[in-house]
Amino acid sequence: MVIFDNRRILVKVAQMYYDEGATQSEIAEVIGVSRSLVSKYLTKARELGIVEITIHDEGLHQFSQLERKVERLYNLREVVCIESVGQDSSKKQLGEAVSEFLQRVIKDGQIIGFSSGTTLYEVAKAMNSPQLFPNVTIVPLVGGVGNERVDIHSNSIVAKIGAAIQAHSELLHLPVMVDTKEAKDVLMRQPTIKNTFDLAEKSDIAVVGIGGRPEHSTMVQSYLGSEFQTISEDTEIVGDICYNFINKFGKPAANQWNKRVIAIELEKLKRIPLVIGVAAGLEKVEAIKAALEGHLVHVLITDEVTANALVE
Repeated sequence: MVIFDNRRILVKVAQMYYDEGATQSEIAEVIGVSRSLVSKYLTKARELGIVEITIHDEGLHQFSQLERKVERLYNLREVVCIESVGQDSSKKQLGEAVSEFLQRVIKDGQIIGFSSGTTLYEVAKAMNSPQLFPNVTIVPLVGGVGNERVDIHSNSIVAKIGAAIQAHSELLHLPVMVDTKEAKDVLMRQPTIKNTFDLAEKSDIAVVGIGGRPEHSTMVQSYLGSEFQTISEDTEIVGDICYNFINKFGKPAANQWNKRVIAIELEKLKRIPLVIGVAAGLEKVEAIKAALEGHLVHVLITDEVTANALVE
């Protein structure tokens, strides 16, 4: 019978483990019990207050408590919060935070999908991994060709990240939106395009921006032209993710844009094991809330002001 009220052995095990740095296996060998029993002794020592663990995070990471609040409120795997500064500086810092996060979680042989936009462009600029991933495939999740801001298109971002980590890059030679649903259906059946989207749907990791309402998106305005006013007046729309307009529940909004957009479908995005959403700004709070409520992302990378707005 295991005796857990022997405080002497509990203290001895705790001292060996926490003070002397012995492993559980080493302790088990010394005191003549199994490693699993050593683990139970350590748990019991914490329960009885023999061991108290204090995490000193003061001055190390000022937003840890805020991150935990957002994680618990929206049932997220992880939240990374940066300091709120000017808009351009925040995007740069967000890009660096995403790059750092990716370098921690990427495994060789994976498929990683990217949407597009100014913040993801900063991710691509920040990627500077000392480790190379020659068996990783980088793939776009959205279309994006044209003459405006070529650097923030998905192909440019995918190619830049692929070059930074020596990964293979797939490209998607299509615009974000086409003229009709019928044109989209024809294009999506083309073998090369279908193969790219099939690969995107098999992504192990997806990195996506979260956009605010249409009036905040120069990309949307440039594609819609005369239809922009109609979409802007659609009160159902709170934002977009992978250029799919969403409502407050994180569901696709019913409009012509969503029928014609060249992008991964939201239900297919939700099947990707790890979706990293990156966005900041008070004008995006409702869109971010919708994406979180709709379980479209597992990890959120944002700034302090936005995170506080999400928990208020």
